[in-house]
Amino acid sequence: MNNKTQYKTKQRAELTAYLMGKAGEHVTVGDITDHFSQLGRPIGITTVYRQLDKMVDEGIVNKYVVDGSSSACYEYVGEEQHMEGPVSCYHCKCDKCGTLIHLHCGEIEELLKHIEKNHSFIINPKRTVFYGLCDACKTRGEA
Repeated sequence: MNNKTQYKTKQRAELTAYLMGKAGEHVTVGDITDHFSQLGRPIGITTVYRQLDKMVDEGIVNKYVVDGSSSACYEYVGEEQHMEGPVSCYHCKCDKCGTLIHLHCGEIEELLKHIEKNHSFIINPKRTVFYGLCDACKTRGEA
């Protein structure tokens, strides 16, 4: 194995470890590159995109594009969830500060079943975003 291949493998392992540490959270490419820069081990943005695309194709990372004005978010889901099949995920996005909240909720699942059964419509969980105010903005009175 040449040094270049070894370097890329090491970066992939470091990126995977970072994402595993953020399991259940959304991260952007900016978050990732900032993290590694702060550690003194910068990873090029192109490398990060390339590795994330591979991980998305492999099913161990989910990619969410909430709207045209926000950066794509990535979430590590790992091999276990990949083997079990897609997991429903919904999002809440604050209209004021842009905070994106990852939402797993049985109540929403029941609503979606109702919509499918009674309205003959299937909601795409990877593209479902509820807009409103996060708790911090609500507390600050930014309604």
